[in-house]
Parts: sequence; C-alpha cells; structure tokens
Amino acid sequence: MGRMTGGDPSLLRRINSAVVLHALRGTECATLTEITRVTGLSRPTVEGVVEGQIEAGLVVEVAAEEGAARRQGRPARRFRFRAEAGYLLGLEIGSHRVSAVLSDLDGRILGTAQKPVLASAPADERLERLRATVADLLRRAGVSRQAVRAVGVGSPGIVEADGTVRLGTALPEWTGLELGERLRRSFRCPVLVENDANTAAVAEHWKGAAVGSDDVVYVMAGLSPGAGSLIGGRLHRGFGGAAGEIGALHLLGQEETPEILLSTNGEPLHPLDEQAVAAVFAGARDGDAQAQAALDRFVRRLVHDVAALVLALDPEVVVIGGWAAGLDGVLEPLREELARYCLRTPRVALSVLGEAAVATGALRLALDHVEEQLFAVETTVTARR
Repeated sequence: MGRMTGGDPSLLRRINSAVVLHALRGTECATLTEITRVTGLSRPTVEGVVEGQIEAGLVVEVAAEEGAARRQGRPARRFRFRAEAGYLLGLEIGSHRVSAVLSDLDGRILGTAQKPVLASAPADERLERLRATVADLLRRAGVSRQAVRAVGVGSPGIVEADGTVRLGTALPEWTGLELGERLRRSFRCPVLVENDANTAAVAEHWKGAAVGSDDVVYVMAGLSPGAGSLIGGRLHRGFGGAAGEIGALHLLGQEETPEILLSTNGEPLHPLDEQAVAAVFAGARDGDAQAQAALDRFVRRLVHDVAALVLALDPEVVVIGGWAAGLDGVLEPLREELARYCLRTPRVALSVLGEAAVATGALRLALDHVEEQLFAVETTVTARR
C-alpha cells in the first residue's frame, strides 16, 4: 500500500465525503450553509461533495414547501441522507430456529422473520431454511436482494475472522463449516459472521440492558452456556475467537454439566432440549421441590462461571440472556452469590432484548461495516483487529 500524505487528493476527497455524509446523517435535512458550518469545510467543497453523493444515490435534495417558497422567495436548497439507499440484514442461526431482521442504513428496523428448524437438521438444511427466511422477509418488505449492502450473522461456536466455524458442537455438521463463504454466495455482499453470545452482547450494549456501559459481560445461560464481553466499549473476541466459552469450564474439575444439574429425575437432559429446561424453571416458579433443587444447583454452577469472567474483566454490568431471560427467579440468587465471590459486585440485569438479541447484534455488525465504509468510522464496537 502506498504512503498517504495530507496532500493526497483522493484521501482528502474521501475524508471530505465522509465528513459531509456524517453531518447529513445526523440531521433530518440541511442546507449547504448549515453543512458548511457544521463540518468546517468550504462551501465549494461541500457543494461538490453533495453533488457527487447525489449522483451516487446517497443524498437527495428535499423539495421546498410551496408555502415557504411564497413567503420567503426562493428558499435555500436542502438535502438529506438517503437511509433507503441500501439495506442491512442481521441473521441468527440457532438450534431450533433461524431468524432475520432487516433495517435501512440508519439502523431503523423495517421487518423481522423467523422459521423453526429441527435441532437435528444437517448444515445444508439449516442454511436453506435461513435463505428461505430471508427471502420471505425481503419479499414482504419490498426490498431486492441486490439492495442489501451487508449481512451480519450470529452463530454458535468459535468463529474465525473469515467466518469459518472452527469449533461448533451445538449444531450438526457445524465444526469446520465455511459459513461466511457459503452465505456470501447467496448474498453477494459482505457477510460478517460472529459467535452468537458476542452478537448478543453487542445488541444489549446498543439497544438493551447495557446501554451506556462500556464494560459488559453478556451470559447466554443455557445447556451449552457461553458469554460475550465488551471491554472499553469494544467487542473482545480473544486471540482466536474463543473468549467467553464458559461452557468448557467443567473440564477444569466441575464435572457436572448443566444438563445433569437441571435434571429432576436423575437422567441428564438432552443437550439441546430447551423445552425441558423451560419446564424445570416453570416448575421451580410454581413451587415444585425437585425443580427448585435443580434450579438451585444450576444457579450455583452458573455463578461460578460468571464469577470467573467478573474477576477477570471487572465489568460494570452482567446481562443474563438466553432462555434464562425473563425468569426473575434467577436474578436475585445470582446477585447474592456474585457478592460472595467477587471483589466488586457488578450490576446484574436480565436481557431486555430476549430472543431478539442475537439477530439484533448481528444487524449491528452489518451497520458497523457500512459506517466504516461510508463515514470513515474507525472505532466501531465490532471492528476486528
């Protein structure tokens, strides 16, 4: 790559374009004079950038109101950023369902869709179900596939930077799957694949229980628990993408896995049987003694997993999600146990986004990518090193 200097005209044009676009995106509409004042650029520069972005389809002139024209003479030209110039998708691939959320370039949600899928479904069937879900969503929204500028994906497993699932035991045929490459063939635009707990952490930071907090741990509490974390406002993946894999902590001496701890009859639950887990929690809430004992065992194990992350990262807030979200019976025991083990007890909150967290965070991946391309934002939450 050639050395860039302050005199590089192409670099200056790119910077000026990003500054003007960013200013327009931050307001409903603006005149050239207003953009000039906000950006500090010269009026000829602003005018040239705006005309170029109109040609590119990212900016449009706003028609003046007829009454305003009569009262004031010819009004100043006004422009706005075209959020409808492109669209973004956030996708979740889960054990029992696939889901999708669609937004414009401002991140405004335009529609959602989901379809059930068998836990035993092979990879090809699961991906075909995902494609059908996306096709339904785009058709209902009246959006062409060619208008999609970026796709974010939340998937179980350890995910490499190119979207390959290095290890994924939660779904059949998932380990070694070149997920990013497979999906890029379908969408023909950038596809960014991330671990599902990581995308959920990003979502809670963006629109959920961790808004305004830059040091966050999100715990996906399930039969195969995982966690995502933000440190200083940035997603922490670890060197190889394996940060937060608390489901492996039983290998360090705690041999009882969640499916054993949550059993009420001595027989381990099936590793993907979320309905059985929900039944245990419901039973505990209704006063069933065996279910309450199972829940107590699970919470004690969960707090050990969470405490390991809290002691290492010292987050401001811990968000509990997955199927545990919305179950108030988990929250207070977890707070009490963390207070016993941790040097400083973080705020503990249930997920605000619930089942929508993974797809919402995946959408944020896509939005961050577009912002980097259009607005030269270099410090997005999800940017990879």
